[in-house]
Amino acid sequence: MTRAVPRTVRVVAALIPRPGLEDGGPRYLVQQRLPGGSRALLWEFPGGKVEAGETDEAALARECREELDVELSVGRRLWEGRHTYPDLTVELVLLAATIVSGEPKPLGAHQLAFHTPTEMQALPFCEADVPLLDDLLAGRLGALD
Repeated sequence: MTRAVPRTVRVVAALIPRPGLEDGGPRYLVQQRLPGGSRALLWEFPGGKVEAGETDEAALARECREELDVELSVGRRLWEGRHTYPDLTVELVLLAATIVSGEPKPLGAHQLAFHTPTEMQALPFCEADVPLLDDLLAGRLGALD
């Protein structure tokens, strides 16, 4: 009996800093997934799936408009990785982004929060995000602009 190969999806995520100076270092927006779905209540960086014919940048802007009710200025690519779950393989791309209008609302998430990379270590993150978080904590992503 052969095992089915999981489908592959391309996912974009945003590294969105909270505006202003922060004690303890910069804080970035993360979201907790909704209960009841796949990877329920795990944390991740905001974003979503890239649709056919979309660029990564356009997909990220659309997903954040739909799920956070914000308009973004999308910057450079910061990180890429791949993770295989039992049900799918995720090709994850992290892009720098800033909010140009709106206040983030959890329209597609259980909750939103701004955390430092150190604080994020205490949160249960989706497995695909863990190597990204490790690189963020180690300062391997470089400048956001």
